[in-house]
Amino acid sequence: MDVVTVGDVMIDVRVDSDGLEEGGDVHGRVLVRPGGSAANAAVWAAEVGARVRVHGRIGSDVAGALLREELISRGVEPALAIDPAANTGTMLVVHEPRERSMVADRGAAGRLSPEDLPGRLDAGAVLVSGYSLLFEPTSAAGVAALERAHARFVAVDAASWPMIRSFGVDRFFESCERATMLLANAREAEELTGLRGDDAFDELARRFPVVCLKLGDEGALMSWEGLVIRNTTDAVREKDPTGAGDAFNGVLLASLVAGRSPGDAIAAACRAGARVAASFETWPERRRPTEAEQPSGRWRR
Repeated sequence: MDVVTVGDVMIDVRVDSDGLEEGGDVHGRVLVRPGGSAANAAVWAAEVGARVRVHGRIGSDVAGALLREELISRGVEPALAIDPAANTGTMLVVHEPRERSMVADRGAAGRLSPEDLPGRLDAGAVLVSGYSLLFEPTSAAGVAALERAHARFVAVDAASWPMIRSFGVDRFFESCERATMLLANAREAEELTGLRGDDAFDELARRFPVVCLKLGDEGALMSWEGLVIRNTTDAVREKDPTGAGDAFNGVLLASLVAGRSPGDAIAAACRAGARVAASFETWPERRRPTEAEQPSGRWRR
């Protein structure tokens, strides 16, 4: 296996409206799409040719079945525990003018346990989602994944600065002792070090052999065993950045495992993140059939 990801496999529901009316109905746009940090990264790794498996937990419901089938259709092996007592996790994001509101129901994903994982995770790269590591009920599973990883790249995504603060910085570093790569954005790096900018980056580089700092439309910064690599990206018209960091992670790891240079890998990762940010999709967009290709809808005897 080239890349193994561990963490959330969920449904994302995006709602766009000019404004909600409490207790009333409004028109808007509702988009239901597959999501979850581990699933997103896995699909993007497969998109660039990697052999990928994702470990997570889903409910015994329609949403879980659909996610499983979608992962298979994208070339990802779904190693998903079925939770008989919880629904598949769902994230609701409501966009109104100048305001965004979110409701997270992690459901089965919030019940991931060490027993859901094999005794060894053998791959070129293993990625553990910080959402699993930093969430108290699933923290043991995140630590177990790191301890069981047998890979050249054992990566952790920092995921969320408020969760880092609640979990505790010292505890985070202790939990990540087996990791050889840290993936974070600037705000997460600041929370982890108490420093900003290059100072935060340098401090993290002293702790991990490889550090990758995701800087949004400014590109990314990587410390590769002491070598600093900077990559800038072309500006894109942002539609929804949800999942852009996951796409970056998946493509970066897949590219490194394939033998690409760190510079080429980080450039490919930035392009993948930009593709997500410039669309409303968290997974690579599929070509839509033309009108001539659409089924007629007639029954055949």
